[in-house]
Amino acid sequence: MPQETPILRPYREEDFESLRQAVGVVSRERKYLSFLDTPPLEAARAYVQECTERGDPRYVLAHAGAVVGWCDLTRFSDREVFRHRAVLGMGLLPGWRDKGHGLPLIEATIAAGWQVGYRRIELIVRADNLRAIALYRKVGFQEEGVSRGAFLVDGVAHDDVRMALLAPIQLGDLTQPR
Repeated sequence: MPQETPILRPYREEDFESLRQAVGVVSRERKYLSFLDTPPLEAARAYVQECTERGDPRYVLAHAGAVVGWCDLTRFSDREVFRHRAVLGMGLLPGWRDKGHGLPLIEATIAAGWQVGYRRIELIVRADNLRAIALYRKVGFQEEGVSRGAFLVDGVAHDDVRMALLAPIQLGDLTQPR
């Protein structure tokens, strides 16, 4: 069990390989992410570079020089009518869960998303990931629907829950969806 508090900070280029490996660890659990193994090096590098150039928020929890958790927003689409939307992804290594690290990580990422102009943040979570669903509800996400049998892992179908969070309405803001 880790004793020291990890550092919450924006992603830096030198975090790339450690982040990729952390995603791999969580992916191999085959329960939380849409990856089932470590993302391929060049595809991951291109994805992170594209998100970084676009200014998509990405935060990490770092401990002893290694990424132990992450949370990021990725623009939903470059089409003009969808540019206000972002997709949230996050994960924590097994030894860092249930210790209160997820809340500050997701709060920092959401706040950064509002700052860069996102108006809607959405996510997909497996319906049996009750811990994550509780965290998302705690920060204000609302369920928008269930997709039956949407995750197929090792021949077993799992439902997913689609959730979204809308930016707080500012006085005089006529661009907020109603």
